[in-house]
Amino acid sequence: MEQNRRENHRALRISCETVNALPDDFDLKRRVAREAATLLYFGAEKEYKQAKDKAAQTFGVHFLPSNLEIALELDKIAEENEGAKRKERLVQMRREALDVMRLLSGFCPVLIGSVWRGTIKMESDIDIAVYADEPEEVTRILKAGGVKVSKSAWTTVNKRGVTLESFHIYAQTPAKHGLEIVVRSREEKGKKRKCETFGDELKGLNIKELEKVLESNPTQQFIPI
Repeated sequence: MEQNRRENHRALRISCETVNALPDDFDLKRRVAREAATLLYFGAEKEYKQAKDKAAQTFGVHFLPSNLEIALELDKIAEENEGAKRKERLVQMRREALDVMRLLSGFCPVLIGSVWRGTIKMESDIDIAVYADEPEEVTRILKAGGVKVSKSAWTTVNKRGVTLESFHIYAQTPAKHGLEIVVRSREEKGKKRKCETFGDELKGLNIKELEKVLESNPTQQFIPI
């Protein structure tokens, strides 16, 4: 762990030096976005807001890039650092997601998050949303299907004055990828949700859509550009 930390710090330093060495025509706002993405990728910051603030402070500016601008730079950094192995891991994670979704087919599963987007980075999890009024039944089926469930918990968030409650199940795939399943009530199925990072609608992929992607274009990205 200590060795990984030192390697991350070294990689972060090199990447920050790269940001400072960008050509003059690489506009300042994009430099800030790149710096914020670098902080997020190497774990120096966990949240977009803090990464934005620190990056703006580094360049001595008072404007902030959008979450979308940072997310696009973050995707580029992941591709630069992980190369072909990243695409191989994405395909593997999508196939593992499909296995779990077939197991939970009775709960209208939808692949969401970075595995849906195709923007994974190291330590990304597989995120799946399902719809059920009895979350414990989802957990039971997962365990019966051989999925290693580590924990589960209720989560409550407040968005724009609306309180949303969901049940989260945390598990691990056979390839040891993290798996998070969010269980929402059946009445929430079909409700449109906006992505706070990319600014578009959170559509995701159902079983048939994911099967089609894996057959035709397994590394396809779903980002608004």
